[in-house]
Amino acid sequence: MLNRLKISPNGQKFVIYIILLLATLAVYWQVNRYDFIIEDNPYVSQNNYVQAGITLNGFLWAFSTLQEYLWNPLVWLSLMSDHQLYGLDAGGYHITNLILHILSTLLLFWLFCRMTGEIWKSAFVAALFALHPIHVESVAWVSERKDVLSAFFWMLTLCLYVLYTEKPAIRRYLLVIFSFALALMSKPMVVTLPLMMILLDYWPLSRFKSQKSNLILWQMREKAPFFILSAIFSGIALYAQQHNPSTLASRIADASLAFVIYIEKIFWPHNLAFCHPCSIQISGWQVWGAALLIVLISATVMVMIKRLPYLFVGWFWYAITMLPVIGIVKSDYLPFMADHYTYLPSIGISVMLAWGIPLLFPSQYFRERVLIPSALGILFLLAVLTWKQCGYWKDSITLFSRTVQITNDNALAYHHLGFVYDELGWHQLAIDNYNNAIRLKPYYAKYYNNRGIVYAKIGENQRAMDDLNHAIRLKPDLAEAYRNKAMLYLLQGNKKAGCHDAQKACELGICELLESVKSKGYCF
Repeated sequence: MLNRLKISPNGQKFVIYIILLLATLAVYWQVNRYDFIIEDNPYVSQNNYVQAGITLNGFLWAFSTLQEYLWNPLVWLSLMSDHQLYGLDAGGYHITNLILHILSTLLLFWLFCRMTGEIWKSAFVAALFALHPIHVESVAWVSERKDVLSAFFWMLTLCLYVLYTEKPAIRRYLLVIFSFALALMSKPMVVTLPLMMILLDYWPLSRFKSQKSNLILWQMREKAPFFILSAIFSGIALYAQQHNPSTLASRIADASLAFVIYIEKIFWPHNLAFCHPCSIQISGWQVWGAALLIVLISATVMVMIKRLPYLFVGWFWYAITMLPVIGIVKSDYLPFMADHYTYLPSIGISVMLAWGIPLLFPSQYFRERVLIPSALGILFLLAVLTWKQCGYWKDSITLFSRTVQITNDNALAYHHLGFVYDELGWHQLAIDNYNNAIRLKPYYAKYYNNRGIVYAKIGENQRAMDDLNHAIRLKPDLAEAYRNKAMLYLLQGNKKAGCHDAQKACELGICELLESVKSKGYCF
């Protein structure tokens, strides 16, 4: 198109940068009016370190904490910076996420354009990344700052790596390592980045051709610092997370199915939800069918690696970057599936589409008359779907009501709705939603604890005490339940029992209530 207007390649790139920028802003700008959701509480609205802004104490905490089961100090520092600028105005935090998403999009376009010289195919890959609705969760959710921040450093690392391969120098090499370390300090999922470098060395950088012998030794020598960093950060991540007690076989089965479902959602972005409950019943044919599809695609792209290297690189970009979050190594708190897990992996599928589909249209005439209009139409449709999907993230009630509507038996969504309704003072709606959460997952202590709080607020003290006691039976180290029991006892005038439970809560890490009642002379 722009070729016919006699626009130079650099002019075409400039126009594409502007279009990517404006299109992404148009789709996502609405987030500047959005609120935090309750999952943002430990990250911002209930985090004293973040709300203190950038301080020495906060800096030290960011580099020492494993809060939320991850070591990602740059995320905490970025949120502290946001609080320094915006206070508790959620719109500012959302805009920071959007800026990072846009920067990653522009870097992605530069990366593939620089490596391949294919302006329009690279633009298609970047546009899919920018405008695909499955990425809304990463951009519109403040707590997923780790996604957009790590993606920015992921793209920056690869861009710096390409510059290093063009003119190897120690200074450029050190910059690549430094950028990779920043990516790892944003989210450990990026541990697979050294493998991406090797893939890109094969195609499109074609560095393997210059090394006729000792390929493995050459790669290991060049990539050794990156693999060492990946190993260190993988160890930290495994230490921070609580391992899922399910068997390896069941985790592999779940992972195989999720692997294919993510591909389906990339091609047909339907039922995108905040959280996806674990499938209670997974039939054998589903697992074997998913595993067979994975094996067939992997074998096919490997057979065609020399003739169609971009299919090999695109497929294994998707497969390798998905490994850290697919669930084979899984902690208790990770969901069965989450849309934001596809944020970086989906780029691999986009590469396969951008370089593979034109093969079906060998005629230049058909490419101009069919392929280009179809691509533009698909991108426009995806932009509309993204704009609509983004609207579900404006507040907690809208988000979790939507999640309940489009997922089956989603206990977490019911629990979050109960929590929000409780904060709004709509106690019966809160209890109804907690009842649904408990019906689906009767072994979750936190659900009983939170329902007990609501019962106490409406004067149903016996029901409240029953729920709190049940929560403690399920999780004897739940400090919140002991604190809430203590408060209930003290309100009823039972100082002895209240002080006992306040002491127990303090032993488990929550001492504010004990200190308060001691100052009033209740406990000695």
